[in-house]
Formats: sequence, C-alpha cells, structure tokens
Amino acid sequence: MGTDVAEREFTGDDRVRFRRQVSRGTEAIARMLADGLFTDQGRPPEPLLGMEVELNLVDEDMNPAMANATVLDAIADPDYQTELGQFNIEINVSPRPFVTDDTISLEQALRTSLNRAEERASRTDNHLVMIGMLPTLTHEHFAHQWISANPRYDLLNRQIFAARGEDIEIDIAGVPLSERHAGERLRTTTDSILPEAACTSLQLHLRVAPEDFAAYWNAAQSIAGVQVALAGNAPFLAGTALWHESRIPVFEQATDTRPLELKNQGVRPRVWFGERWINTIFDLFEENTRYFPALLPVCSDVDPIDEIDAGRIPALDELRLHNGTVYRWNRPVYDVVDDRAHLRVENRVLPAGPTVVDTMANAAFYYGLVRGLVESDRPLWSQMSFNAAAENLQLGARGGMEAQLYWPNVGWVRPDELTLRRLIDVADTGLRAYGVSGKARSRYLSVIEGRAITHQTGSAWQRRAVLAREDAGEDRAQALRGMLRDYVTQMHEGEPVHTWSV
Repeated sequence: MGTDVAEREFTGDDRVRFRRQVSRGTEAIARMLADGLFTDQGRPPEPLLGMEVELNLVDEDMNPAMANATVLDAIADPDYQTELGQFNIEINVSPRPFVTDDTISLEQALRTSLNRAEERASRTDNHLVMIGMLPTLTHEHFAHQWISANPRYDLLNRQIFAARGEDIEIDIAGVPLSERHAGERLRTTTDSILPEAACTSLQLHLRVAPEDFAAYWNAAQSIAGVQVALAGNAPFLAGTALWHESRIPVFEQATDTRPLELKNQGVRPRVWFGERWINTIFDLFEENTRYFPALLPVCSDVDPIDEIDAGRIPALDELRLHNGTVYRWNRPVYDVVDDRAHLRVENRVLPAGPTVVDTMANAAFYYGLVRGLVESDRPLWSQMSFNAAAENLQLGARGGMEAQLYWPNVGWVRPDELTLRRLIDVADTGLRAYGVSGKARSRYLSVIEGRAITHQTGSAWQRRAVLAREDAGEDRAQALRGMLRDYVTQMHEGEPVHTWSV
C-alpha cells in the first residue's frame, strides 16, 4: 500500500462514498475493457522486467536496527523508500527491457546500487540484509513504537485493529530442524501489525495485454507452490524454527482483520490466494468490491465514468487504494502512465535474497515459466483444481524441497524432481520467447537447477547453519546471530546460495 495517506479519522459517510467510488471504478474497468481503452489491447506490450526488493536493517551485532529514516538520509537515493517497520527499507527497480542480455545488465545495476547503499548505510553503523525474514527479530520488535513515521502506516495499523477488535495472534507450528528434533511452535500476540514487516519480499511486475491477463494470473497462481519451495529464505522468527518460507503464514496472520467468529463464518481473509481461476481481470476487481470493506476510505470527487465520457483515462484512485489493501499473492495492478492505462500482474510470493544473482534467477524462472505455461498447448490451470494450487502454496512454504506438491499428469511430486524434469525446460522456452539471450537464460536457470540438485535454498542453508552452531554448544540466540553474520558475508560475496558452505 504505497499511497501516501494523511492522518485522519473516517466517518460512516466516508465509507459509503468510498464504496460507491470503488464500485464506479470497477464499472469503469469493465467499460474500458469493452471499449478497447487500454494501451496494450490487441497487441502484447514490450517485455519489461520490474521489481521491488524489501530489505532489512541490522546493527553491528546483527540485531534489528530501528533506523530506516537515518539510513535513507544517508543513502540519499529516491529509488529507496520506507516500509512498514523502522527496520525495513525498499528499493524500487525501474522497469527495463527483458530481452537479449538486458537481464544481466539489470543484475549489474542492482548489485551496484545495493553496494553503494550498503557503503553509505555503514557510515551510520547500520547494514542492509536481503533476506526473507530477519532471524534476530523478537517479540519486542513488534511494539507499536517501531512502526515507520509515515502517517499512512499508523493509520493502516489502526484501521486493521478497528476492524478486528482484538490483538493479533500469531500461531505457527514449525518444521523440525532434523530427525532428532521436535517441531517448534510460535505462539504470540501483538497489538500492532509489525509482524507483517518481518516478511520482506521480492515483488515482480509483469505488464500484459488485457486479453491475456487472466491466463498470466492463472499461470502465476498455479506455480506459487513451486516458487516458494525453490526459493524459501525465511525459516526463523522470534527465536523459533518455523516453515521454510514462514513469510506465508506470518503475513496471512499479521494482517487478518477477522476475529475468530468471522473466521468461523467463512469470511474471506485480507491476505488471500483466491478461490477460483479467472476469465478476466474484472473478476478480481469485482471480488475486491464484493467481499472486502474499505480499510482506508479516502475519496476524491472525480467520477471515473464521467472521465471516460469526457474522453479521458480515469486514475481510479479509490479502486487502486482499495486494491492495495487486499493482499493477494498475485495481485492485479491498474496503472496510468502518460495518460495511457495498462495492466500488470504483481507476483508477491517470493522472499528477498539471498544474493543478487539468486534474486535475478528467481525472477527469470518466474517470468519464463508463466510465459511458457501461457503459450503451451493446453493451459495447466485447466488440468488442476484451484484448491490444489492453493494447497501447493502452503505445502511448498512449509516443506521447501521436501514438500510433496500436486502436478497434473504427474501426481504428487517433490519440487526438485518437478523442476529438473519439466519446469526448467518450460521456463527456458518462455524466456526464449521474450527474446532473452542464451547466455542470460543459462546463467539464471543454472542457479535454479543448482538449488534443485543440492536441495540448498536460503532457508535450508540457514537451518543447517543454526543446527551446526547449536550442536557446537551455542544457544539459539547466539546461533541465529552467528548464522546471520555468516549469511551477510556470503551475501556480499555474491555467489548463489546453493554453493554456500556451512
């Protein structure tokens, strides 16, 4: 939810007006689709790669640093912005062509930018960490005082708690660190949504023609479980070993506006995989309008239908703001650039890190795989139930490389075997269709292949490193700090995580 919102109180009239404006915006989307008002209708857009990378901040002792304002002042780069927690910042990578060797150029630019930011942050005795969940975060770091200073974050926090009416409970049963260990469990309550800030992600944007949106969104949904299994990098929170990709359950629980009674009634959660394959982007915006009350009902006086009647492209501010507070793992995005409207799929299931090359490999695998599946002879999503795709996300996040996922015409299969036997080739075909060079395809897909062969993701490495330190006599807090220090060292060295030693 990147829109700046001033501190204020909302009235019942605000909510009624906002609901009406969102509904009018949804009607406007349908009208624009019918009248061909999107710039990419009838032709595929230029392939562009866009991403956002969320980062954590630590001090010299590897503890969370509540210093994002100080660090951003030191970095002094508009590409870097605040995030929800004072221990977070985010870098927005401007969209770049996704052809020939441009992905390698983007990798080099991202590494240069992060190195420069780290050098400047270090002058303040703080450091950047690209990781799915900072392992040294504890319950004390979720206190309300550590929300970032921007008023929109506190306003969002208050609105979620007003809707929920009680403290947020985090309750997650973890995966045992080894066969000789029992599974651990995290049970804690918090009076802020800051556990959401613990979930630092890589967000990938793909601009698509309106008529192709449903196919790309369905494809992205169908591979979510494989994505998190292959890229897990968030195994610890509050001193507890949880899932391989603990961002998934933590985010789901940290922004849940439903008390127990509404859960029992089947009210849909705010963090949502969805409930069906779609036929058009309109389906998703209609669901937003139908199922989710406003969290931030900030209204303008602009009627979007009047804008279309006047020959202008509507900004749809209310629809976009509302959409930004429905946390789909694959989110629809409506945007207007230079008075021309377009649509994007925003993929949100991946964690940040561990390295720049791992990040680029995760991006290439995603972009290539969805393109390859969309252009296959028979859509994958026509061969599997939506519930199977949703279950795969939970299974892949929990078990990582050891998960058993369902795949059409295969049955239950581990993600490493599925990737090596089928998906690498599909992703390569998709990347080739975009025009990505053989050199770039080989560079990034070999990283995915390496993880599948070695079974070493960022999460697997973290778990092994902590287990080794505990076996050597360290307690959990010491092991987490020592592991994180080693992680940061190898992150800066830049070799892909499947080659890291413990």
